Amino acid sequence: MTTPADELTAAADKLRALATNATPGPWRQHDTHLGQYGHTATVLSGERNTTELRAWLPSMSHEPWDEARNVWADAAYIAVMHPGVGEALAKWLEAAAVDAVQIGPSPHALTVARRINAAA
Repeated sequence: MTTPADELTAAADKLRALATNATPGPWRQHDTHLGQYGHTATVLSGERNTTELRAWLPSMSHEPWDEARNVWADAAYIAVMHPGVGEALAKWLEAAAVDAVQIGPSPHALTVARRINAAA
């Protein structure tokens, strides 16, 4: 039988593995102009000459920062949820697993864990 502590620990382990294998943050969003092809929302890491593309979200728009399209909001969200945030969340889930055994599970932590565990 899987306990809440088991679920929390599994989610922490999964999140930590994903964060460890990803490019370290912080990340930032950027509006990249593709010339005649328009604009795209991107997520970048690094600074100046070490900047690298992390994610490319096509907008099919010729308007920079086209608020009518979700790609800019998606890029902002992805940038904020960089691996450093994943590591912090993994630590929180581990602490919540200890609490689950000692004082009972946090419904919020368990919801987060279950969504992480359900993700592919």
